[in-house]
Amino acid sequence: MPRRNQILMLAGLAVLLMAVLYMEYRPQDTAPAISAATGNFAPLPVENPALRLDLLDRLKKFQYEGSHRNIFSASLPPPPPSAAVVPAGAAKPAVPPPPPGPPPLVVPATFFGYVTDARTGARRAFFSDADDVYVLAVGETLLGRFRLVQIGNNTAEMEEVATGRKTTLTMTEEPGPS
Repeated sequence: MPRRNQILMLAGLAVLLMAVLYMEYRPQDTAPAISAATGNFAPLPVENPALRLDLLDRLKKFQYEGSHRNIFSASLPPPPPSAAVVPAGAAKPAVPPPPPGPPPLVVPATFFGYVTDARTGARRAFFSDADDVYVLAVGETLLGRFRLVQIGNNTAEMEEVATGRKTTLTMTEEPGPS
């Protein structure tokens, strides 16, 4: 008899488990209603949502009145025709010439080569000043006055620290020992 009671008890628990699972995972009759609109929604103030044909007609009749220069040509466009004719006897007011710009930046060293580290890929440039040789990475300064900005295959771009002016040094060959 106890074996029979155990089987009946096990069957009752299985039926109860099935009923709980059915109630928990049964399909819903209606989908839950989700409202995306919030209380602070305000529609755009459009008086008449009809298509504005008058604006489209105005755009169709628009004609460009600027210079008709070919943007794919490297030549300069012709000068615009002058509206007022200036008599030959009238002198134009003298315009003072613009002040001369700063002199070109001169670096007192020569760029004669570079090396690329095989492990890191970092480049270092070689500069010489008379008997001294300097090895610089990008961002380091030469003679405390010039910062190395970029190292190219045949050029090195330098920037003067004080003024921010830039110059490009081309690679020159140093005469080797004979």
